[in-house]
Amino acid sequence: MPAPPSFEPPPPPPPASDKRRSLLKLAGITLGAAAFAKAVSPIFSFARERSLDEFLQNHYHELGPDDLKEVIARLEAETRRDYGADVTIKDPRPIPGVKFGYALNLSICIGCRKCVEACHVENNHDRAGYQSYIRVLEMDKGSIDLERGRADYDEPVPQPDKYYLPVQCQQCDEPPCVDVCPVEATWKEEDGIVVVDYNWCIGCRYCEAACPYHARRFNWTKPVVPAEEVNPDQGYLSNRIRPQGVMEKCTFCLHRTREGRLPACLEACPTGARVFGNLLDPQSEIRWILENKRVFVLKEELGTKPSFFYFFDE
Repeated sequence: MPAPPSFEPPPPPPPASDKRRSLLKLAGITLGAAAFAKAVSPIFSFARERSLDEFLQNHYHELGPDDLKEVIARLEAETRRDYGADVTIKDPRPIPGVKFGYALNLSICIGCRKCVEACHVENNHDRAGYQSYIRVLEMDKGSIDLERGRADYDEPVPQPDKYYLPVQCQQCDEPPCVDVCPVEATWKEEDGIVVVDYNWCIGCRYCEAACPYHARRFNWTKPVVPAEEVNPDQGYLSNRIRPQGVMEKCTFCLHRTREGRLPACLEACPTGARVFGNLLDPQSEIRWILENKRVFVLKEELGTKPSFFYFFDE
């Protein structure tokens, strides 16, 4: 009787650092030296604005506790140097038994965009660009066509024939943005939040193109935030001031929510339209809404399985 075939387990996946090096090497071979140099010139232009330590830093998942402590100390010192502000950067981890979800009552959202303003301030966005992770779309009643929604409305709100649809990262269970990242700079955490390692992102913007909700932002310029306006309560994977040339996104204010507080956008809402909580807790308010309201998710047909839900009172 022939011997049974031997089985060897597959080799472990390469570390993220090898993936980034391999990507740049493959791009060079594929494009040729001249084309490759032109293609990556924006990346190296942004990189010149960074310190050598920052550029050579390992991926978040490859940092040991002491490494991360050194990185955070460096980032705090650089913020003090560049922005004149003393900040505290923490790294709160997911809470066991928690999967965060968001629900929004479209019947009482008035389109005031207080959530947009709160997101802008909380997340240390560039002041001149007035960036935010939230877009509020003015929609015709009876329609759900996002392409027809207006984010640049300036008339008094609410208008009688309109409703207002805030859109931000949907924290998908099947996030296409994660799937397309060539260097694993973005991933989904155990509590459902999709995060970005800003120091590992190469600025290719594949994730921005893949997101069907237009929820990702690119830092074209170095953020300008006056010292007195810098939010000093920062998280490594959330609202610390991001370098130029990287992608960024909503993180459900994980520097707040992983410590038992609420997202800044929710606290700013004047009508109580926003509900946030633990989807795994049967006693939570968000679970009550999911079980008792007619809820829907955006672009359900794409199979992204969002953790952001919408509902009307009627």
